[in-house]
Amino acid sequence: MRTVGHFIGGREVEGSSGRYGDVYEPMTGEVKAKVALATRDEVRAAVENALEAQPAWAATNPQRRARVFMKFIELLHRDYDALAELLAREHGKTVPDAKGDIQRGLEVCEFVLGIAHLQKGEYTEGAGPGIDMYSMRQPLGVVAGITPFNFPAMIPMWKFAPAIACGNAFILKPSERDPGVPMRLAELMIEAGLPAGILNVVNGDKEAVDAILEDPDIKAVGFVGSSDIAHYVYSRAAATGKRAQCFGGAKNHMIIMPDADMDQTVDALVGAGYGSAGERCMAVSVAVPVGKGTADRLMEKLVPRVESLKVGPSTDPSADFGPMVTRAHLEKVKKYVDIGVQEGAKLVVDGRNFSLQGYENGFYMGGCLFDDVTPDMRIYKEEIFGPVLSVVRAKDYEEGLRLANDHQYGNGVAIFTRDGDAARDFAAKVQVGMVGINVPIPVPLAYHTFGGWKRSGFGDLNQHGPHAILFYTKTKTVTARWPSGVKEGAEFVIPTMQ
Repeated sequence: MRTVGHFIGGREVEGSSGRYGDVYEPMTGEVKAKVALATRDEVRAAVENALEAQPAWAATNPQRRARVFMKFIELLHRDYDALAELLAREHGKTVPDAKGDIQRGLEVCEFVLGIAHLQKGEYTEGAGPGIDMYSMRQPLGVVAGITPFNFPAMIPMWKFAPAIACGNAFILKPSERDPGVPMRLAELMIEAGLPAGILNVVNGDKEAVDAILEDPDIKAVGFVGSSDIAHYVYSRAAATGKRAQCFGGAKNHMIIMPDADMDQTVDALVGAGYGSAGERCMAVSVAVPVGKGTADRLMEKLVPRVESLKVGPSTDPSADFGPMVTRAHLEKVKKYVDIGVQEGAKLVVDGRNFSLQGYENGFYMGGCLFDDVTPDMRIYKEEIFGPVLSVVRAKDYEEGLRLANDHQYGNGVAIFTRDGDAARDFAAKVQVGMVGINVPIPVPLAYHTFGGWKRSGFGDLNQHGPHAILFYTKTKTVTARWPSGVKEGAEFVIPTMQ
């Protein structure tokens, strides 16, 4: 059986803790690998490697740093199919969906090819008598990222690509559930020419997380996961003086106006609600039809689509979605469906008893669809993170807007309508970080920035785009005056521009 260690100092090393986690193949339910769980000493070894390598990397000019990513992108394209299959086998998402996971990470790598421009400071000639002023954006030093199981390629690249491009060294703590792709990405970065020690991967659990948060030489940390843990990481990071950007859970609403194209809406809702078995922080998990007529038309078209969803193994190119990541997560999602029934929601489509012939031990569940869900129910208030869609009927537009605004999460939201005025009003008033207008999963492209509001995001700066450059650098402002502009005699008042 394969054993996954850590990636420290430019190579894979064995774990020394004696503790291991199981890595499953979700479509069969079999344990395919063991992953080492790092000790504090192993995290510290990664940090020390990073500290030693980082100054020379920071001194490397930004164009040369960009060339490493140019080669890395080339290598990603070379190994695209193999990476996607590895990802699908460890996570459970289908191979086409795994390719999308890789592609969205790759696009952030493409964005940082412009680091020579993105990291430029500002300059003012003649700011005062004989005085010039300029600013520099310099790397923080050693930074870290703690990333989730559901995007084992995309989110690590969202974190390490801008950090490394800015001249930092990076410690990656990926999910222990599917560590294969993050380890492979580190190998490819070395092959692309990255110096050893600039990207280290430590696999582990809470012990590794706490070691990262408490290490005085780690200057910033990024996190993606559940909101409770995001808040924990943010609080601990702040207490130890680190910068932090921490992204948590979601309950993404889709508001469906009476004038919406219902066929287009249902297509979007099915893909956004059930793709990747609902294991996406941007999945639509709440449909909000406005008015009884809209709700009835929606359900008429939606029910047969959910009933006909094809659940299959990750390697089946015709499957709509595959298994969930672990049996424990599968049982957790089924428990939420049980709770919804107990709370009085109408379970219109029940996928709890789904079984796939030949894959009976896999972590499969069919699509579930609830109607008549109300805001007081747990299945509405809490993130389920599975193939479960709740329909909450709103009597008018104002109620639909209020549902999205009043929810504890504010990650993504969408409105489907033909009315430009309604869409414009919604985009202006909704209290959510990412908004789609006739777009169900409004994940911004790499040159914009990704982040949620309320309990979906903790910290002032978001992921990728211009915010990433700000997060991974610090500003130094220089005021310069040369002897020809210096007056005789001491000055005892604060300098002004008078």
